[in-house]
Amino acid sequence: MFKNMIVYRIAPQWQVELTQVEEALAKAPFIECGATQEKSLGWVPPRGEQHGPLAESVGGQWILRFMVESKVLPGSVLARRVKEKAERIEQETGRKPGKKESKELKDEAKLDLLPMAFTKQGSMWVWIDTASRLLVLDTSSQGRADEVVTLLVESLPGLSVSLINTQTSPQAAMSHWLKEQEPPVGFTVDRECELKSATEEKAVVRYARHPLDIEEVQAHIDAGKLPTKLALTWDDRVSFMLTEGLQIKKVSFLDTVFEGTKADDGGFDTDVAIATGELVKLIPDLIEALGGEAESGVAEVSAAATVAAPSSAARTGAVVTGPAQVPVDTDPDSAPF
Repeated sequence: MFKNMIVYRIAPQWQVELTQVEEALAKAPFIECGATQEKSLGWVPPRGEQHGPLAESVGGQWILRFMVESKVLPGSVLARRVKEKAERIEQETGRKPGKKESKELKDEAKLDLLPMAFTKQGSMWVWIDTASRLLVLDTSSQGRADEVVTLLVESLPGLSVSLINTQTSPQAAMSHWLKEQEPPVGFTVDRECELKSATEEKAVVRYARHPLDIEEVQAHIDAGKLPTKLALTWDDRVSFMLTEGLQIKKVSFLDTVFEGTKADDGGFDTDVAIATGELVKLIPDLIEALGGEAESGVAEVSAAATVAAPSSAARTGAVVTGPAQVPVDTDPDSAPF
């Protein structure tokens, strides 16, 4: 649970009960794709129990689960079917299909093939911490996060969220920590990082399972390479990879987190309690290490402020704001769907 994270701040004016969230999500449940449906998305019970609630509260932390199903239709298969249809028309009429007709043939071919296509499913944990006003999505892909946030702001009246924006950019902070060998209080630098040149060549240097307190790393930074990823450990309890876009990847809870728990302790409630109990302390410490939170404007609900939200979110009156520059989607294929 929560192997990757993109974190949003919820505006203080959004005050709802869990029952209201449940009612709202019930209007957009996940339903498997129909025969000719290319993609389906919606909410499923986070416990995995059929007909269970769509919003669960564990220790005051709200947990939701978003599901996506899509049909796998290889481009080469679709192209072959379109070609067959075009050749049939040419044989029967003596003419080649025009541009408009070729598009129609592609749509027809897709409808022919979708009922036979394989499906793939993926899900995403969604955590709402009303006390800290945090919305946390279990993904490292900004594109995937945007899709889920759009559905949330359409479903939950008055919801306004902002991507966490810090006074110091993660890239600038990571450069300082590596160059000066001064990790922030409570954190240690681990043995993995990626440095990328800002020049046209985009040269990349990666270190894995390698000490980073060496002159070579400092020389790369002096030469203009900037960190895009850096492995860190917080309080000897949670290790993770910080990215330049403030995405948190490869979250791993260390043995100290599980001290005092029994071998047979497990299940949904225990997993949620452990994960949220640690992360609710890690996130503010990380924000503080990056100079504190910058003004995001989320408290001022304004339709003009929809930076990261698609237009559908704006139509609902909800707002998604964020940093002046939306973080780059550095790893769009690593998300669970």
